[in-house]
Amino acid sequence: MKRAVFLDKDGVLNKVIIRNGRIGSPRSLPEMELREEAAESINELKRGGFLVVVLTNQPDIARGKMSFSEFEIMAATIRERLSIDDILVCPHDDEDGCECRKPKPGLIKRASEQHGIDILGSFFVGDTGRDMKAASQAGCLGLLIDTPYNQDVPCLHRFRNLRDAVKFILEKGDG
Repeated sequence: MKRAVFLDKDGVLNKVIIRNGRIGSPRSLPEMELREEAAESINELKRGGFLVVVLTNQPDIARGKMSFSEFEIMAATIRERLSIDDILVCPHDDEDGCECRKPKPGLIKRASEQHGIDILGSFFVGDTGRDMKAASQAGCLGLLIDTPYNQDVPCLHRFRNLRDAVKFILEKGDG
């Protein structure tokens, strides 16, 4: 079984978009701005022997505010620029009741089945309570990237950015 680091997309790999005072996902490639530390952080994880899998909720697809093909363009760009192993997406909204929408652990379980991942030896880096709950329900360690919009999210491990979370993972992974 392989160990993995699951990464949320929006807020971890790329910057969130603020629309009408609320955080949201980019809906097109021109809106998507990858974080400067993303590429090197992922390269460090790969050198450390981890699979890197992006897990993302994209409810704007279900809401008709973004097409699935536009998401695929953004995903292809992420694959070109970052050394990730896979991207799994939930295109549903809460009302759909699917098992893949975080905070449910369906995306983590699917990634584990597809890639032979040891969930208990893996990590999930996210920026929301949904990410931390999905990690907890699946049995992997949740690591929260600190942002102004998640100060009320309970977590054991909070980091300034992805680079700091990766340093923690690599130190913990050796021990």
